[in-house]
Amino acid sequence: MPEHWTVRAITRATLPLLVVLSLVELGSGLVLGSVEDTLLASPSLLVLVPVTIGTAGNLGSVLAARLSTAVHLGTVSFAADDDALVGNALATFALAASVFPVVGLGAWVTAELVAGTTRLSPLRVVLVATVAGVALAVLAVAVTLVATYVAYRRGLDPDDVVIPVVTNACDVLGVLVLVGVAAVFAP
Repeated sequence: MPEHWTVRAITRATLPLLVVLSLVELGSGLVLGSVEDTLLASPSLLVLVPVTIGTAGNLGSVLAARLSTAVHLGTVSFAADDDALVGNALATFALAASVFPVVGLGAWVTAELVAGTTRLSPLRVVLVATVAGVALAVLAVAVTLVATYVAYRRGLDPDDVVIPVVTNACDVLGVLVLVGVAAVFAP
């Protein structure tokens, strides 16, 4: 990791990454465009899209910040038996399991209030949100661990690169996972 932080060093480390991530983000929009009819037919699923990807990105970002701090302090080993690493991952899963049912219920209520009717029952929307959210938490933890480890091994400051990687990955994966889960549980 760099000893001194300069605008030039931070820009050199992050600009190419941000350009690539912006292009990857276009893929998320293309996937959304391809399932537009499905989402418009189920307003509660449409409401779930931004909330799900945002919440997954937030959970991954919290983990990324904690891991970045641990890297700077030298308290993380990236070993499977690292108690702090495992504890933070489990906390992320627990947060996802408790937050996403509320997200699902909120999406159903919002769609009911705005659209006046929903095609899916509240239980079905909560199920879709919870399954998608927990799956995204698993992916967010994996992406966060890999991105933090790679940044550390390449001598990059995880503070500069990991959160953009995690949030963009959660955007793209969030759309894919939500659409996939909805196809299974809310055809």
